[in-house]
Amino acid sequence: MEPLAYRMRPETLEEFFGQEHIVGKDKLLYRLIKADRLTSAIFWGPPGCGKTSLARVIAKTTKHNFVELNATQAGVSDIKRVAEEASNIFVNPSGKVILFIDEIHRFNKLQQDALLPYVEKGKVILIGATTENPYFEVNKALISRSTVFKFKELDEEDIEKVIRFCIQDKKKGLGSYNLKVDEEVIEILSKLSNGDVRTVLNGLELAVITTDISKEGRIHITKQIILESIQQKKSIYDKSTDSHYDTISAFIKSMRGSDPNATLHYLARMLDGGEDPLFIARRIVICASEDVGLACNEALLVAVSAMQAVNQIGMPEARIILAHSALVVANSPKSNSAYIGIDSALADVKNIDVGVVPMHIRNAVVSNMKEFGYHGGYKYPHDFEDGYVSQQYLPDKLVDKKYYIPKKWEQYYERKEE
Repeated sequence: MEPLAYRMRPETLEEFFGQEHIVGKDKLLYRLIKADRLTSAIFWGPPGCGKTSLARVIAKTTKHNFVELNATQAGVSDIKRVAEEASNIFVNPSGKVILFIDEIHRFNKLQQDALLPYVEKGKVILIGATTENPYFEVNKALISRSTVFKFKELDEEDIEKVIRFCIQDKKKGLGSYNLKVDEEVIEILSKLSNGDVRTVLNGLELAVITTDISKEGRIHITKQIILESIQQKKSIYDKSTDSHYDTISAFIKSMRGSDPNATLHYLARMLDGGEDPLFIARRIVICASEDVGLACNEALLVAVSAMQAVNQIGMPEARIILAHSALVVANSPKSNSAYIGIDSALADVKNIDVGVVPMHIRNAVVSNMKEFGYHGGYKYPHDFEDGYVSQQYLPDKLVDKKYYIPKKWEQYYERKEE
């Protein structure tokens, strides 16, 4: 028998749970599917959110031929074969074919280019499913000819609907069993899923087939049984997918925003998902300079020391070191004056005439250069009180330019011109 998660794949839009923002009644994708007027589309979202299931709903409702390929196995010859069949009026009277390509991001540039002319001519209506950001992974020409639909993780309410439907469904689900599932089991399953319905159904099926039938002839699924069947909450972080970029972004923004609780939360997500601790440590070092900067110089020292310690010690102890340095950054006052200053100075150097180095601070070591005015009039700061003297250092064309704009709590101050 096929696995429960496979059997429970929806056959109609009415059996499809979640993604109300794109397939809710009267939404664009709902109307296109119902009217069988679908155009090329990219389904983008995390694993287990219904991308492939919705494609198979389309397969059962369209009058066009429906062909499914997996990008890990298909090649250019498969694409050409599908296109040729689409043009064969005896095989395909409509003259069009809906081609579903799972994991389309795994197609290389040559394979994606091979699709383009058939999509442009309208012979092939492409549906590509991907867990990766299509704007980075899919040919721009294909993207421009497709509508990108962003799928979300299923929420707990959607997962509960799927579980209840599965328990009652006698044809494909578990309705033919004399089954009792405690309410707290449904709640636990929805909370442990992290939006992946396949994890839930696989765990529920395992619980059912491994639980003895009671004297009353029932299979009773309790909290203890389901926890043993699920084993562990599915990781919500995958360093090989788009969640890698989303989570590290949230981690950095939490440190920048001085939220220590969110900082620890996103750090925990990454560690639980198997992220390289040194990758995390490097991001903390960058944040310590970019966002804390001169407001608290010690933050950079702590971050660099932590990166070295993580490299020498490794996990699991490195989690404490990472938390230590991340919390220092999160709790420190913030200043981006170094970041803004250097980028502003670089922009001027690249884009405008910045003038020449003033004569009095040029190098006079080379023989005879003093004859040309080099170093003339230079004031040596150590010859003056407090080791400071006011003089021009910037080129004439930038003499009034301010690159360093300190925040009020920075430990440095600007000399006031007398």
